[in-house]
Amino acid sequence: MSVTKDPAVTGTPHARTLKGSLGVTAIVFMVVAAAAPLTVVGGAAPLGILLGNGVGFPSLYAVSAVILLLFAVGLAAMTRHVPKPGAFFTFVGYGLGRPAGLASAFLALLTYTAIQVSVHGYIGYILQVTVTGLGGPDIPWYLYSLAVIAIVGFLGYRHIDLSSRVLGILLVGEVGIVLVLVIAIVFSGGEQGLSAAPFLPENVFSGAPGVGLMFAIAAFIGFEATAIFRDEAKDPTRTIPRATYTAVIGIGVFYTLASWGLVMAWGPDNVLGVAAEDPGAMIIVTTAKYLGVVGEVIINVLLITSMFACVLSFHNVITRYQHSMSNASVLPNVLGRVHPKHLSPHTSSVVQSATAAVLIVVFALLGLDPVLQVFTWFAGVATLAIAILMAITSLAVIVYFARTRQDRRLWNTVIAPALGFLGLIGSAVIIIAYFPIMVGDVDADGVPVFGGVSIALLALVVIFPLIGLVQAAVLRSRRPAVYATITDAISDSSASTVPAAIPPDATGV
Repeated sequence: MSVTKDPAVTGTPHARTLKGSLGVTAIVFMVVAAAAPLTVVGGAAPLGILLGNGVGFPSLYAVSAVILLLFAVGLAAMTRHVPKPGAFFTFVGYGLGRPAGLASAFLALLTYTAIQVSVHGYIGYILQVTVTGLGGPDIPWYLYSLAVIAIVGFLGYRHIDLSSRVLGILLVGEVGIVLVLVIAIVFSGGEQGLSAAPFLPENVFSGAPGVGLMFAIAAFIGFEATAIFRDEAKDPTRTIPRATYTAVIGIGVFYTLASWGLVMAWGPDNVLGVAAEDPGAMIIVTTAKYLGVVGEVIINVLLITSMFACVLSFHNVITRYQHSMSNASVLPNVLGRVHPKHLSPHTSSVVQSATAAVLIVVFALLGLDPVLQVFTWFAGVATLAIAILMAITSLAVIVYFARTRQDRRLWNTVIAPALGFLGLIGSAVIIIAYFPIMVGDVDADGVPVFGGVSIALLALVVIFPLIGLVQAAVLRSRRPAVYATITDAISDSSASTVPAAIPPDATGV
């Protein structure tokens, strides 16, 4: 298969191909940074305790890690046999057909755009509060958000190695301060002594575990993006699976340990009350209690850098999704260009920066609250979308290997993906049921109802895949040659190996 080059840059060695030498550590840093460990511990964990199952919330990180590890087994197997960088887009296409693959591609774009713009809103708010609190000028939150978008765009425009170094430094800092805090809590013995209370059945199933699970799964968004960096990996066949397993296990262990430490810091009898007072400040108050003023200042700074690392990582993921879709001729050709010097999808990066900026301006004009609306609403959309995406991918793995027989390992290609599929579908159902709570659609008695906001946001999760299905139908009718290759996500690393895996037209897809 030949690699199609953009006419405007034909002759340039890297006209459409991403290249790099990222190892396991670099890729893990980028996807774990997307998960924003400190932001999760400081923001999602207190909310999970307060709105979810209280003392038992830390156990749900372990449950989520098991579900997602099962998903990762199938993802790793697919990565080995479908050597292409399109991730969800490509894998679903090879397993369930081109229309399903294209529908998944648009759902993935919604997922990562929603989570990125939600954090842009949050970081703008945090910067506004921090600067004002230090006696600085009271600048609107959206101006800070736009400034961050510009910085992220600059880094995303350049070589991926620059982003990986920046993310690595920021990630070490935020993980380090949380581990120091946990160690301090352990050595002090906590408020009521150290115990396994968060893992006792009566606590795990107390309160609203469904809401807790929603917050827990949301905390992992980003780990699955390892496959999108395939063309920039040193040894894709080995690097991507190892990075995927390392990311999900590392994130699961870290979140479980950190949230357990948070419960121990205040004691099982008191932690719910502390979270209720001010969930957003809980991590800062806890740090001040155990690490003093210096620790409090450090964690304030690292909360901001954690969110910056998150948006930078997701920016890199989105630009590469757009790049892969462009090379498969389902997005404008210009998005597939690669910078001759930086070897980055620079045009795609610029477009993504512009998209984020436009959305922030729209939210500002609508007068949306950066935390209660921009962050909460769109983080909820991303959480539901990613659960559906991973469930569909698990199903695609099972179908792909059942048809091709390229890998006969039962655990890797059937059992683990099937268990992951069941866990993810169950999680998606729970998220939908509790979705109104996330966006504030409740009646006078606090009972969740599907009002205008809930329906509008949930509609996005339906509309975006439909766009992909419609485009697939149009391409099949009017541009059959393009339709035949829409899940190829052309790249040099995949040009020489094209598995006969996409169902032929005779199957109807």
